[in-house]
Amino acid sequence: MNKHGNKCSRRAFIKAAGATGLGTLMTQLGNLPDASAALLAQNAGQITVPRRPFGKTGETVSILSLGGMFDIPNSQLMLKQAVKWGLTYWDTANSYEGGHSEKGIGKYFARFPEDRKKIFLVTKSGAWTIKGMTRHLNKSLERMQTDYIDLFFVHGISGIREMDDDVRDWGEKAKAQGKIRFFGFSTHSNMEECLMDAAGLGWIDGIMMTYNYRLMHTDRMRVAVDACAQAGIGLTAMKTQGGGQVKTTTETELQLAGRFIKKGYTDGQAKLKAVWENPQIASICSQMPNMSLLMTNVAAAVNKTRLSATDLRLLRRYAGETQSDYCAGCSRICESALAQQVPIGDVMRYLMYDRSYGDHALARDGFNRINAEVRQRLLDLDYSEAEKQCPRKLAIGKMMHKAVRELS
Repeated sequence: MNKHGNKCSRRAFIKAAGATGLGTLMTQLGNLPDASAALLAQNAGQITVPRRPFGKTGETVSILSLGGMFDIPNSQLMLKQAVKWGLTYWDTANSYEGGHSEKGIGKYFARFPEDRKKIFLVTKSGAWTIKGMTRHLNKSLERMQTDYIDLFFVHGISGIREMDDDVRDWGEKAKAQGKIRFFGFSTHSNMEECLMDAAGLGWIDGIMMTYNYRLMHTDRMRVAVDACAQAGIGLTAMKTQGGGQVKTTTETELQLAGRFIKKGYTDGQAKLKAVWENPQIASICSQMPNMSLLMTNVAAAVNKTRLSATDLRLLRRYAGETQSDYCAGCSRICESALAQQVPIGDVMRYLMYDRSYGDHALARDGFNRINAEVRQRLLDLDYSEAEKQCPRKLAIGKMMHKAVRELS
């Protein structure tokens, strides 16, 4: 785009965006990759994030979901802009930001009550008891100033045994009371087994799971996603960046970085687009704590240019070459190989928050919620058998020690 044309389209963007918060919008527009900035500016007033069916629920949801693990009470302008752009799948949890995430959403609904019906609202409980989930659900309704939750998740299961008959009955009762519309779970660990087993239950409406360019091509993951799609379960992908930015220390990485820059989008946008290549994934949940990242991800969602076969092949090659840097969440393998029980999968996730997200506070908070005796045990165990069993050959012992040193 020429200089004059860019100014004109940005002027149109100003007019279409409305009067509120224009300084913030225009500042962030200037920070975006050229192609993303041009796309948003040229399509001012016409930007709508695409939608996909959410399983057999009869709902359609925006293919990009606003992850709520950030300071929502002080991000009200961003929520309003998300609604304007059709980003209406909002995800939070009882525990996010110590409850402030849900309170921030409640603050928004109090100011814009007409927007509640536009939002597909998701929250989660990590209580793992019937009484605890009831307490969390009622607290979530109170905080978010709403009468119902569209989708309620049991948060962070590692095996389908946690979704037992009592949990099913609780979900049916909550639906009958009108407090929730749909029910399911989220999972960071042993995702493939959780998905496969859920497909056979017949009562799971939705699942949120770790799913990215590193994991989506394995036979086990493909079979699991297919099974859920056939069972009519709505699927939401999270952790889609697969461990952070593409580095530039190998030839494959250099090729990737060069291709994405040449096409005018970031490697982060490319990773989102790789997940959207699978139509069985209804939405991607992305943590977008600032306007710049919101605009970047929206630009990726509305950009109709698909990744080429070469792009996808290079991403897959890069995933293979760097697999020893990324925990795939198959904690059943490593944890069962140890003499004593420790939550390797959880610790790996906290390390990812710290190293890949750059969120030391979130990583430290999660790590220090682990029992002090268990944290000490992390230093004492012999991890050689777990490392031998690890399909990705991660240096598990070294990483556990690193977590204790840096996150305690």
